[in-house]
Amino acid sequence: MVVALTVAALLAPPASRLLAVGVGAGLGEGAGDPDSSPVGASGRRAADDAVPAIGRTWPVGVRPRVLRGWEPPATVYGPGHRGVDLAAPPGTPVRAVADGRVSFAGRVAGKGVVSVELAGTGDPPLRTTYEPVRASVPRGTEVKAGEVIGTVEAGGSHCTAPCVHWGLLRGGAYLDPLSLLPPWLLQRGPSRLLPVLGVPLP
Repeated sequence: MVVALTVAALLAPPASRLLAVGVGAGLGEGAGDPDSSPVGASGRRAADDAVPAIGRTWPVGVRPRVLRGWEPPATVYGPGHRGVDLAAPPGTPVRAVADGRVSFAGRVAGKGVVSVELAGTGDPPLRTTYEPVRASVPRGTEVKAGEVIGTVEAGGSHCTAPCVHWGLLRGGAYLDPLSLLPPWLLQRGPSRLLPVLGVPLP
């Protein structure tokens, strides 16, 4: 029995290849977008072994709705969704999910983009990207987790509903950005007061 379980564990695919249960309907994206794909939404993720869970906050909101999850392409240039789309109306503050340095803040193909290299994540370092975002910090700025780096722009989104596209790369390889978030942050629900022994709640 132990031998059978060990063999099964060794033959199982890496967690980074597992896609989780979808949480929404598929959303079409703009023509020419490198993330374009007819594939439907996928919101949750299995932990990616290559990514340390160093995130301390969501990029937007407290627990934003995932409109479309990470869908890795089968080949380098194949269709897929190389990031996560989070519901966020224009003007929403966008925050750095972990400590790092702003490596880019500007426009790419008409979209505002901010990229942050994450501190202590190896060589090459992990890099998060956020778009469409109007940057409030210049390139080279050291930022802390939770620090505002810009606001969601009204135009340039490939979503059919207002959103921010959050990406994660190491070098040229795309990874699941949700892997940066520890389980307590992914699963956190609304705060609730708990009674202290012998002290009634008001």
